[in-house]
This record gives sequence, structure tokens and C-alpha cells, in this order.
Amino acid sequence: MNKHRRHAGNDIADGAASRARAARIVAAVMNDGRSLDAALAEIAADPGAGDRGLVSAMAYGVLRDYRALDARLAPRLSRKPQPLLRALLLVGLYQLESMRVPPHAAVHATVAASAVLKLGKARGMVNAILRGHQRQAAAAGNDEAGPGVRYSYPDWLVERIRTDWGGQWPNVLAGGNRPAPMHLRANARHGDRFVAMRALVEAGLHSEAARVCDSVLTLDTPIAAAELPGFADGRISIQDGAAQLAAVLVGARDGDRVLDACAAPGNKSAHLLERADIDLLALDIDAQRLATLNQTLARIGHTAKVETADAARPEVWWNGRAFDRILLDAPCSGTGVIRRHPDIKWLRRPADIAAAAERQLALLEAMWPTLAPGGRLVYATCSILRAEGVDVVDTFLARTADAHEHVIDARWGFAERYGRRIAPGMHGFDGFYYAVLERGSA
Repeated sequence: MNKHRRHAGNDIADGAASRARAARIVAAVMNDGRSLDAALAEIAADPGAGDRGLVSAMAYGVLRDYRALDARLAPRLSRKPQPLLRALLLVGLYQLESMRVPPHAAVHATVAASAVLKLGKARGMVNAILRGHQRQAAAAGNDEAGPGVRYSYPDWLVERIRTDWGGQWPNVLAGGNRPAPMHLRANARHGDRFVAMRALVEAGLHSEAARVCDSVLTLDTPIAAAELPGFADGRISIQDGAAQLAAVLVGARDGDRVLDACAAPGNKSAHLLERADIDLLALDIDAQRLATLNQTLARIGHTAKVETADAARPEVWWNGRAFDRILLDAPCSGTGVIRRHPDIKWLRRPADIAAAAERQLALLEAMWPTLAPGGRLVYATCSILRAEGVDVVDTFLARTADAHEHVIDARWGFAERYGRRIAPGMHGFDGFYYAVLERGSA
């Protein structure tokens, strides 16, 4: 009996620790402006963090649904709670509404978490609010609310998406809220992707081949990279399908001199090297992220010249030898990958979009003189906003006499005035924008 009680006590303590950690992560994002990735990274270093998978699921879920959950919480509050208490209450509501956690267990563990967070005086309040919500959950919807609450986005971003996507805007918002699948990239150096599929089957894993890109596999059930057959020796990698289109559009040939201008963390560089024997220069301004790139290249068994530099300052790093191909995957708002990073909804501001577009145009203009006559530059962003896609390309082409668009003939995405864009969830992919630009021959 004592042994059973000890195990039960451990379960309760772990459950409370998990809810407390999830609340801390939510508060760190919403009140301290930290990224979700940075907040989650602390879990690995904290032996008392509870069930890491459960913590991650709760933190992602609350941040994805934050505004809708907060709208349902507000009528139950008599006064404004401190940020950590609000975050804990939202963790409790999310469990009751969206997780397969028995309601009594969700309430009990969340109430217990208030003590872990040194919010013991609020135990009664947490208990009353969650039990009240449990009893009245059927009447707790946001059907009468505006789209910002219904889809759980900030109003400014709803309006930008509505303007940019017309009648498709509800699907774009909804697509950003659906959990993303796990996409794999089959290394062409080891045979086509059906070779990789057979290896997955032998390991008891089922995948499907995407129709619009010849390297993409979608795994039915996400698993850790270390458990993927062929990951350790570079036969298979993890990369969203939309991002895999970059190397296809670059179309590098054996012997080409290629620049990956904003290369970290390295998946696109790796894909370029898997498709052709090229002379690759991989640049990034972030030395720490380039360490990840070097690890990725070592894993797939390829090498490149890797340099820490600001791509917008070629006078610092360029040796004067022109590139046949350039990939500019420009820094952007990340609005196309909200389904993987729901904190983006709450951390971005309208001014960030204009600043990103200015940086993107500056990068394009800096890269262009390094491209050989007749060469190709692929401009890409994981943004769904026109300000960071077609508008940048439009301005660049108007200013650059020897630049013209190479029209992308493809079955994926939607054609823009220049380039193509993908809505989040279309083909199962992240939201992305691509344009292919070519330099006139001398």
C-alpha cells in the first residue's frame, strides 16, 4: 500500500510540475517576449520539468489558441490575474477543451500546479474557474466573436491576411492553426525516395510520397530524428515540403558555383549538395546557427565553404568570382510557419513586416552583382504576406534593368504577379513564397 501511495504521489507531483512548466513557458512568451523554442529548450536542462511531451503539447496548444481561450476565461474573472496565474488558467482550459486528459485529472493537476508556482492562495480560484468551465463548456464557444478571437490571431494580422488572400483568408488562418505533419527529404544520392520509403516500412513506419516535389515524404506518425532509419548516415532528413522546393527551383548543375546567402541552419544547403556536385558557399550572419549547418553537412557526407558574414555586405566576403546560382532564403516574419511556431502570432508587430521587407530588398540588391550574366537567383520567404514576397520582387525588378522573372511552371501553390505562393497546409506544406529571377547575358 505504501508503495502504491508513493507512485500515486509521484504521478501527482509530475502532473503538477508539467502544468507549472507549461504555464511558465506561456508566460515567458506572452509577457516576456521570449520565443517558444527558447522557452522549451529550458525543459531539457530541468530534471524537474515533468513530462516533456505533455509540457510541449500544452504550451503549443495554449499559444495556438491563446486569444480564443482568453476570451472564454475573461467572463470568469472578477479581477485581472497576474501573468503567471493567467497562463496557468489557460493551461487548465486548454486541457479541458482540446486534450484527451480526463477532466478530473486536468483540474486536479492544474490546481496542484498553483502551489508549484507559489500561487497557493489562488488554489480555490483555479479550482472554481476550471470546474465552472467544465460544467458549462457546451456554452463556452466564441461563435459570436470576431475572426481574431475565433481563429485566435491578432486583429492586425487578420486584416493583412484578409487583404492579401481575398476570399481564401479563412482557410489561410485555419491552416496556420492545424498541427504540421512531419516531412522527410530523401537523399537522391542514395536512390529515389521509394528506396527511403522501403527502409521506413522495414522499420514499421508508413509514409506517403508528395505529388509536387520528388524528394518529399510525409510520415504518418512523427518520431524523433534519431529513430529514423537512415537519418544518422544522411540518407534521410527532416525538412518541410515547401522548403524542399528551393533546391529544385535553383536547378544547380554539376560544376556550378552556388551561393546559399542566408544558409543556417543548413537544410537547404544540404539539399543543394544532394542534387548536384557543386561548389557551394554557405553564408550566414549567425555563427552559432552555422555550427548546426556544419553538423548537417557532416551527417550527409558533403562539404562546402561555410562563412560567417552578412550577405548584404558582399564587399566583406565576395572574392569577385560570379555565382551561377544563388539561393536567397531571406529573413522574414515567419507567418507561413505559424503552425510550427504559434508564438509568431503574438511576438510579431506590424512594424516588423515593413522592416523585414526593407531588409529583403537590400539583400536582393546586394546579391545581384555577384550573380553571373545568364545566372539564376531564387528568392524565397516563409511568409504569407505580399509585403515580403511579390511586393519586394516587384520593386526590385522595377529598379534593376538586367533582371527579369523566370516564370515558375508548377503544379504547386498559386501564381502571383511574380512568383508563386503556398498557403499554410496546401499540399500539406508550410506557407511559402518563391520567385525565380535571371540576369540578362552580357
